[in-house]
Amino acid sequence: MVAACEAFIEHGAGVPLDEIARRAGIGNATLYRHFGNRQDLIRTVTLSLLSHTANQAEASLATEPSPFEAVRRFMHHAVNEYFGALCPMLADYSDTRDHELYRARSRLEALVSNLVEAAQRSGTLRADVNASDLTAAVAQLARPLPGTGLERNDHFAHRHLELLLDGLSTCRPSSCPAP
Repeated sequence: MVAACEAFIEHGAGVPLDEIARRAGIGNATLYRHFGNRQDLIRTVTLSLLSHTANQAEASLATEPSPFEAVRRFMHHAVNEYFGALCPMLADYSDTRDHELYRARSRLEALVSNLVEAAQRSGTLRADVNASDLTAAVAQLARPLPGTGLERNDHFAHRHLELLLDGLSTCRPSSCPAP
């Protein structure tokens, strides 16, 4: 799954399946045995990403002492997962009638809404922010920049995420990573 995600991030959904098999250290016959076609692989990657990200949203809310810190932790996690780089691209290949995908996406949306509402109830997140704002911000920040390695892009994305979070907060600004 990791090899497929990395290949999709670097080359898009049209990356040759043989390249994904090579990265995974398996033969292409093994890949084709597990995933009959590109659509099956993309569906599995999408379900995994949605589930993992939803689990992180849930864990953030359950373990962080402050609801705003739960928002911060979740957003940094989503940036680390390149959520924004993968989801729009994978959405183009997903079947909108797939009930399992619909349930996974709905679960994630509900959990992000819970994060937003908890932070707003605590008075630490601006009242005019909604779950779509957070999702859109992550989608923009988590896309690798052309000509940058992923490590450099990670630093850039996390720095700008902290700047964004400062703007969303009703409290004190955070310590932003160096430019």
